[in-house]
Amino acid sequence: MRRILVTKLLTGLSALLLASMFSSAAAAAERLKDIASFGGVRTNDLVGYGLVVGLDGTGDQTMQAPFTGQSMTNMLTQLGVSIPPGTNMQLRNVAGVIVTAKVPAFARPGQQVDVVVSSIGNARSLRGGTLLMTPLKGVDGNVYALAQGNLLITGISAEAQGSSAVINHQSAGRITGGATIERAIEVDLGRSQGILELNLKEADFTTALRAVERINDEFGYQVAQAINGGTITLEGPATANERVRFMARIENIEVNPADATARVVLNSRTGSVVLNGAVRLRQAAVAHGNLSVTITRRPVVSQPPPFSGGETVTAEVADIEIQQEEASLQVVEGTELMEVVQALNNLGATPSDLMAILQALEASGALRAKLEII
Repeated sequence: MRRILVTKLLTGLSALLLASMFSSAAAAAERLKDIASFGGVRTNDLVGYGLVVGLDGTGDQTMQAPFTGQSMTNMLTQLGVSIPPGTNMQLRNVAGVIVTAKVPAFARPGQQVDVVVSSIGNARSLRGGTLLMTPLKGVDGNVYALAQGNLLITGISAEAQGSSAVINHQSAGRITGGATIERAIEVDLGRSQGILELNLKEADFTTALRAVERINDEFGYQVAQAINGGTITLEGPATANERVRFMARIENIEVNPADATARVVLNSRTGSVVLNGAVRLRQAAVAHGNLSVTITRRPVVSQPPPFSGGETVTAEVADIEIQQEEASLQVVEGTELMEVVQALNNLGATPSDLMAILQALEASGALRAKLEII
């Protein structure tokens, strides 16, 4: 009886262990739509030049931004308003702007997309302005959308008696649904005898191999084939409807991606330092002391002897002092992320100092990670 209970207990523990293993594996799996995208399914950038009118005296100064006056003259001429040659229009309520938009894949004529409007002159604010009809062109020079509408500016400014206060940026704004698609951007999807491409967002041979195995297991025959570490070819159906069904099934397949490459990212502008979980640190000794140079200027007055007829001269003398903080060698080492963080924190360095230390550790071979500076 006891043996039966022990057997049942061991069986139950084994089942729990297997369940936990499967649940942890499932938790680590990601859908293919999150780590890859189909070739050709992409956004397209559009750009155009336009005019924003209706500003409260905060537009371009036409003497410093002559293109605004020229654009206004051309637009009025097209609308049937003749401007006498040589007329100097002192415009204060108009600003020349660049309009940008991103068109999603498969966008059709009549659909609307958001646009971003940015001043290119010396306008102080675009608040309250209206963007006039602006054609948006692609890289091929064709017009794909038309933009127009009222701008939304989140910034605020106030001026009084020579003093001013500004909150947030006011020379750029956004129009929600401000552009209407006029021409569709064709996508060549699966027209080459039904062959599709699946591109990994981060190329990795292990992830590509696992994705191919999971796709082929899902369909029961060889559908996918890895071309390289970032591209997988798929033999899809020839008809459009079946192709969409096929792609929907592909993008929902879950794959366990390979562990990320060890990487340390340094932002030299903000002083940010980011390490991912794969970073390792071999044993090394580090000593880092700050070097400070202080230059002090003090005035020196030189007076001539009495009755010599000379003039009193004031000069400056600079005192230079160089100080270097004392620093002793400290051993740093870590085989896990928390150990690496603790070892670096023990140095007591500022973010700027930490950047220099990480660069030195990478050069010495002690830092087992790719160092990226952005």
